[in-house]
Parts: sequence; C-alpha cells; structure tokens
Amino acid sequence: MEKEISLRTLAKMIDHSLLHPTMTDQDIAEGCRIAKEYSTATVCVKPYSVEMALKLLKGSDVKVCSVVTFPHGNATIKNKCVETEEACKAGATEIDMVVNNGKVLGGDFDYVEEEIRAVNETCLKNKAILKVIFENDFLQNEQIIKLCVICSKVRVAFVKTSTGYGFVKQANGMYNYKGATEEHLKLMRKHSAPEVQIKAAGGVRSLDEMLKVREIGVTRIGATATRVILEEAKKRGFN
Repeated sequence: MEKEISLRTLAKMIDHSLLHPTMTDQDIAEGCRIAKEYSTATVCVKPYSVEMALKLLKGSDVKVCSVVTFPHGNATIKNKCVETEEACKAGATEIDMVVNNGKVLGGDFDYVEEEIRAVNETCLKNKAILKVIFENDFLQNEQIIKLCVICSKVRVAFVKTSTGYGFVKQANGMYNYKGATEEHLKLMRKHSAPEVQIKAAGGVRSLDEMLKVREIGVTRIGATATRVILEEAKKRGFN
C-alpha cells in the first residue's frame, strides 16, 4: 500500500500550520520556506499573514489558507463573513472557519446552519473553499454527527476535527486536548456526504499517524511536523 503513495501525494495532504499565537513574521517566513521546499497543499496562517505568505510562496504551487475567528469561533456571523471576505481579497483560496460551539452545545442548530451557509457562500463568491472546524474535544458524538449533516447539506468542501488549541480542563486541573482521534474521524467520514472531505488537525505528528488517518478517509491534515513527516517518508522510499 505504502509504495502506491508518492511523496508528492503525501505533501499535498498537508496544510502546513503557522498558527501559534507567538509566531513572529520571521517564523512565518521560515514556515513558508518549509512549505515551499516540500510543496505542501497550503500554508495555514492567520488573516494578517495572508499577503505576506502569498508573496513568499510566489513561484510555487503552495496555496494560502486563512483561519477565520480562530481559535474560538465566537464572532458574529456578519464578522465571520467580513473576515472571510478580507482574507480572500488578500489572496487566500482556502478558509478554515471555527464554528460557534456555544451554539452547537446549546442546540441552536438553525443558527449554526445559517452561520456555515453564510461563510460558505462568501467563500464561493470569492472562488475559495471552506473547511469547517468543529473542535471535537468540546462535543459529544451526536453533536459531531449533526454538524456533519449540516455541512453536507450546505455542501462545504471539508469538515475539520479541531484547531489544535481546544484545551479542555482535565480531572487533575491541567488543560489538554485529544485533537484528531480515530473514533471521531471514522464518525465524521461515516456521517458526511461523500463529496465532503475530512481534515484531521491536532495530534498528527508522524508519518505512521498520517498514513493511519489516510486509511480512514482523511484527505488533508493540519501539521506543524511537516518536515519530520516528509523526511521520514523519504527514508522509507517514497518518491
């Protein structure tokens, strides 16, 4: 199975994530250099970095993805659309939008559907695609399923597991997160329309983990460990 997958196929599964809140312009530049070197699908940046990333990636086929209302997703629908529009005008062709999990947990799925539809329409108007981030650590399975059904109805491009920053207070008082789990990925694949793709984010840090989620049906991952993953792929003979 592994030998049927090329190094380019693996690279084009990766959104190279440049989202840590402490990242400087120098860090963003270095991240874009890595993405360009390995020819990843995108770099995933915060809105203010879109124009910078676009310039740094000139001459490559790496696209720019922007997050919207990241990481908590609590902006109004209007502001989410404005942020999406601005990111697209700056050059982003993919948008990762965090859903309003307070509304999900409260059962206000009419609001949630309206929000996803509005942002998706803004993306389509600007020739961009939308990935909807659920933050599965906050949710129960039935809520994840409901989001998959809504996203399928609205016909978004991707559903995505998490931001990587959805920390939940543990029994010991510490904060941590699980991110993309096998259970949730299978659940999302099962309950999403065939044309809706799955993005795994949070916790996919090795080639073996990447190949495992690929078997489940994941077509994109968010990763900070891009170099580690793809160098391991080279060592194993992917070319």
